[in-house]
Amino acid sequence: MSDLSVNNKTIDTILVLDFGSQYTQLIARRVRELDVYSEILPWDIEEEKIIKLNPKGVILSGGPNSVTDSYTPRVPQVIFDLNIPLLGICYGMQTLAEQMGGHVISADKKEFGHAELEIVTDSLLFKNLNRKINVWMSHGDQVQDIPDEYELIALTSTAPIAAMQHKNLPIYAIQFHPEVTHTENGLLILKNFIFNICAACNDWKMDNLISSRIEDIKSKVGNNKVLLGLSGGVDSSVTAVLLHKAIGKNLTCVFVDNGLLRKGESDQVMQTFKENMNLNIIKSDNKDLFLRHLENIDDPEQKRKIIGRSFIDVFDAEAIKLKDINFLAQGTIYPDVIESSGSESNEARVIKSHHNVGGLPEEMELDLIEPLRDLFKDEVRRLGIELGIPKEMLDRHPFPGPGLGVRIIGEITKEKISILQQADNIFIEELIKAELYEKVSQAFAVLLPVKSVGVVGDERRYAEVIALRAVETVDFMTAKWAHLPYDFLEHVSNRIVNEIEGVSRVVYDISSKPPATIEWE
Repeated sequence: MSDLSVNNKTIDTILVLDFGSQYTQLIARRVRELDVYSEILPWDIEEEKIIKLNPKGVILSGGPNSVTDSYTPRVPQVIFDLNIPLLGICYGMQTLAEQMGGHVISADKKEFGHAELEIVTDSLLFKNLNRKINVWMSHGDQVQDIPDEYELIALTSTAPIAAMQHKNLPIYAIQFHPEVTHTENGLLILKNFIFNICAACNDWKMDNLISSRIEDIKSKVGNNKVLLGLSGGVDSSVTAVLLHKAIGKNLTCVFVDNGLLRKGESDQVMQTFKENMNLNIIKSDNKDLFLRHLENIDDPEQKRKIIGRSFIDVFDAEAIKLKDINFLAQGTIYPDVIESSGSESNEARVIKSHHNVGGLPEEMELDLIEPLRDLFKDEVRRLGIELGIPKEMLDRHPFPGPGLGVRIIGEITKEKISILQQADNIFIEELIKAELYEKVSQAFAVLLPVKSVGVVGDERRYAEVIALRAVETVDFMTAKWAHLPYDFLEHVSNRIVNEIEGVSRVVYDISSKPPATIEWE
């Protein structure tokens, strides 16, 4: 992703050096919201990659380590040798202070949450800010002694050195997190760093991106044929339409219906992309195969593996039937790349291995094309809007790869799938009708592995229990349960119990993440 260009013009880059913070991706996204390209690299990446990236400035992320311990992450020397602006955030500030000759200690009173920051020295970083602002802290260590050649610029009641700057060089460090929405004017602080200090150009724009990507695809693919596994999700859908605009009928999409999709989803995908957008799509209906492989399986991890392996088998079978395919396209996006980038790090901190399709036969020898691999999800959605994909498809809540297979707790059967599809459809339908769908980040129904007694009319019913789940979140790393109105939940519950014969009771999940996960399995 280095030497990135749009319409043959090299664009400015802000490097985010990752020390393991949960907010690292958020920092990069905030930079891109300002129409400036940002890239994340692990702190121990090879120096040549940093030099090749040629960044206009570097942001040092926070992280879970303590600089008071031995052998913890440090800023590589090449960052200082580049003589470009630096901004250290949280751990980034602490390791910067320690490496420059200052002193960091474990604080007696740790700061987690809101704090009032008082700015005591004029600084370009805090230009156009009030002298006192509310910021978001999350740290156990703090700088006790400022390094030589640095000066204090801000403090809080419990952190006497909450921000500092070099007296002569464009190096800044702050203890709080400007990237989170909880910090007042946090985006303005990042703006000051990016534009006033780094002098970066805001040339990372969606309208330029489409024409540039289409030209890149044409150049790479030529007159060859491309195969894409289309799931109907945002990433694969945008990939499909972008490729279609570039190479037309030389793109073949394979849509695998595993029977674990939402109600009506299979027909919707085919109508949207085959009939309305004229894409070349093969539908592979394999509901019975997936059900057969999942018979008597109730372990969630085993279910995931079976669904993934079965998908690969079906996709392989369809791919082998096709002739003269030269490229495999995937809807890989930047968070997938970041989470798989442990291989680039000397410590190999792999969170997960990412395979959108994976496992294709070696004899196919396909080259890979991933036109979205440097984009965040919100950028992919913006690209999708520009490409003319219906907004209702782009704004749909996230749906797990194994589909309803991980929302049916326990063994999966045809009857359970039907019950859950109906319940989930009622919940989503009512959220949309009540104008609540876009106010929650993710909502769905779960079929529990228990039965409960109910009374419908004059009859006793011993049937399934449905749990409803709705959460609000910015980044899906943390989430709080959505406080949906009681009368709305009552209405949804009544509809589910009255309209679905196999359900006797509805419950609402009020667990936040953490400690719970968003999905149940």
